[in-house]
Amino acid sequence: MIIIGITGTLGAGKGTIVDYLVNEKGFSHFSVRGFITDEIRKRGLEVNRDNMVIVANDLREKHNPAYIAEQLFEQAKVSRNNCVIESLRTIGEVEALKSKGIFYLFAVDADSIIRYNRITNRKSETDNISYETFIENETREMESDDPNKQNLSACI
Repeated sequence: MIIIGITGTLGAGKGTIVDYLVNEKGFSHFSVRGFITDEIRKRGLEVNRDNMVIVANDLREKHNPAYIAEQLFEQAKVSRNNCVIESLRTIGEVEALKSKGIFYLFAVDADSIIRYNRITNRKSETDNISYETFIENETREMESDDPNKQNLSACI
């Protein structure tokens, strides 16, 4: 089984790569964002970027820095297909998947204005924000010394 991990900045085009792998190459798709969104709903919270960060960090602190990716990998093993795991955000997630077999990590980025326009056009429940908030969110997720928190720059 081949595992492709996708990391990158907000609105950079991670979903476009996923769509290609699923539709053209037959990969199964597993989403960190989807996993966290499900957990937010189980907790009865509003689905927004702040709660996504809080819940993801909480899960990692309670279990381990790779917990979410490990849970998705277990789901992927059941499918027995090549898989793509989207929205990796911590070094622990990347390292855990590296240890599982054939693993490739793709990092995606684009200019911040292009990315902001993309997220406002897709109109998901976490994307109705100002450009300033967009940049603040990205800055918060870009670096951390805490292994349980997002560290996009290290993943990239």
